[in-house]
This record gives sequence, C-alpha cells and structure tokens, in this order.
Amino acid sequence: MSQAEQWNVKRLLEWTTDYFRKSGSESPRLEAEILLAASLGWQRISLYTNFMKEPSEEERTKFRTFVKRRAAGEPVAYLVGRKEFYSLSFEVTPDTLIPRPETEHLVVEALDRLAKNTAKNTTQVMPHVVDVGTGSGAIAVAIAKNAPKCRCTAVDLSAAALEVARRNAARHEVAGRIVFLESDLLSVFPETPMFDLVVSNPPYISEREFEQLPPDVKNYEPKRALVAGEDGTAIIRRLAEQAASRLFDGGGLLIEVSPMISQRIAEMLRKQYWRGVLILRDLAGRERIVVAEK
Repeated sequence: MSQAEQWNVKRLLEWTTDYFRKSGSESPRLEAEILLAASLGWQRISLYTNFMKEPSEEERTKFRTFVKRRAAGEPVAYLVGRKEFYSLSFEVTPDTLIPRPETEHLVVEALDRLAKNTAKNTTQVMPHVVDVGTGSGAIAVAIAKNAPKCRCTAVDLSAAALEVARRNAARHEVAGRIVFLESDLLSVFPETPMFDLVVSNPPYISEREFEQLPPDVKNYEPKRALVAGEDGTAIIRRLAEQAASRLFDGGGLLIEVSPMISQRIAEMLRKQYWRGVLILRDLAGRERIVVAEK
C-alpha cells in the first residue's frame, strides 16, 4: 500500500483481500474486514455504509501493521484480541486457545442434556457443570449464558488463562454463576460425586500431528493446550478416570476429540466405567465429540 495514494475503505478492503488470497488465506475477505474494522474501532457492518471514507494516517498505520503481522502468520483473533463463539464475543490472548466452530457442538450437546435434566428434575437442585481446561472460558460462559438454571465451575492449569476467562464471564454477565479454579484437570476436587456434567475440549493432538499443524496454530497457540503425548490420548485418559468418581450416577462426560482418535477414545471409555458411549459428528461429518454416561 503506497502512502502517497488515497485509500478509502473500499480500496483498502479490495487490496488487502487480494493480498491475503495470494498469501494463502482461506478467508481473505473476512480477515481483511475484521482487521480493518478493528483498526477503525468500528463494527464490521459499518465498513459497508462507509465505503468511501478515507481512514486517517494513524488508522492506516495500525491497519498496515495488522496486515503485515497476519501475512507473517499471526492469527487474526490474537491481533484483534477477540473471537466470536456461539454468537458471543470472547477476549482471547496467546495464553488461551482460539475458540473454534466445531467446539460449539460440545455446547449444544451440554445444553440439550441440561434441558432434559431440568425437565425431569423435581428436586429444584440446579445441575452442576464443570468445564475442564476452560481457556478463554468460551464453553463455560456459553453454557451459563444459555442455561440460566445451572451452576458452572471452570478449571484450568493456567492462571493467565483463568484471568481471561473471568473477564469474559463478567463481560457476558454470568460471573456470579461460574466459579473459576486453577487445577490440573479435576485434581482440585475431592473424589466424591458433585457434578452432573463434565465437559472438556482438552489437549488431544499427538506430537507427530503437532508438527503438521498450520503455522498460525503451531507457532502461536499455547502448545500445552494442544498436545497430549505421543498418541494424543494421555490427557483424556486421565480426565475420564478422574471424572468417574466426581460425577453423579447418570451424569455425562462430554469431550471434544480429534477424528483421528475418536474410535480409540470411545473404546477406552467402554472398557472403563462408562455406558452409553457415543460419537457425534461435526458439520463437516468428522467424528468430533465423544459422550458417555456414568
């Protein structure tokens, strides 16, 4: 982008979209819009009602910096500091994974089970959900926001991630219904039934898979939130063992997994304490969520 030329919103979007496309972006127009809107402090929709507006030099400088960093591989969500998940906007930082659309299936399944629990519950006791490895808090917050008759606990090994999650809970006005705790999986809790649902998007990528990830994931997102040993099952195995003693009878275990290990995880659960083991597919038809009951 030449500084001598006059660049309005329309031209900036067109040029950047073409630049990102040539750089190999899968969503060049969307990325251009998100970064330009963030540079201007606007909502994306405002770009279309201000096509002919010429941003200030300060705004263009900020946008150029975003474009260069994105072209170098830095994720858009980290550049702008937020990501939409389940129709909610979440703050994200390099201390947290970037929420992904496939994880929304985990929330849908949890909400469905909570709705059934509420329908048959005659004790008026609010069901208790724990989100293990909460990261940005996206799963816990989305559940709390859409299931007001439940309690949530969210745990993570990273204190920095928990601070982000707390801010997201406050942003969406559910902080009073979510307890955040630093913990290695469920080890902070006594081995006694206290949860109706255990939900988790845990690390499930093998060391070999990690080396094959796209650079914007491998080089920027927290490795310990992605990788789980040589075959990707180590963390899930520990979580399943810990969840068994902390779920009420009839409680559910919902875990996001890699399609590469879904069958292995399902078989492992069937050999342990679990019944009703099912594998749910995402919108692309990939085996994405493993569910089981105690």
